[in-house]
Amino acid sequence: MLADTHIPDRSRSLHPQVLAIFQSAGVAAILHAGDVSVPSVLAQLAEIAPVHAVRGNRDWVALRHLPATCQLNIAGIEIGLTHGHGPVLNYVIDRVDYMIRGYRLDMFKPRLLATFPRARVIVFGHTHRSLNYWADGVLLFNPGSPHFPDRKDFAPSVGILHITPGNDVRGEICPLKDD
Repeated sequence: MLADTHIPDRSRSLHPQVLAIFQSAGVAAILHAGDVSVPSVLAQLAEIAPVHAVRGNRDWVALRHLPATCQLNIAGIEIGLTHGHGPVLNYVIDRVDYMIRGYRLDMFKPRLLATFPRARVIVFGHTHRSLNYWADGVLLFNPGSPHFPDRKDFAPSVGILHITPGNDVRGEICPLKDD
């Protein structure tokens, strides 16, 4: 899983470790939680595994055909996929709140849970802050950004969702090293 690749506006190309991590893990699918920016990123990822992507707030031009949300069933697990920014009014309100009070999960959590009431896992992006957190029996998972983390003390990252027999689910944040 990944989000917020922002190519080419914040990075010229996909971080080289992204493809290597997904290949090494043998992922069955790749989920991109928006702010892809250009279709070539999705094509690169599709060389590794089938890609499911949603539209982020930076995808309104080249990737406007992507859905705002996506519900998937992978290995019997219901997964909700969204960027997390919501409608334009929410985006503006969130932006102002973030500038005043900083990042707060409670700003996103109710919206995410309401959008996907049947999901066992909700994958989202937008905040550029990795998160692997269980809330009310639902795994809220943000893989962070492979190029531009929210804070300097956060490493660029992607994520892996492990689904084991018996429908056990575990998220893993995979930090990326500088080149």
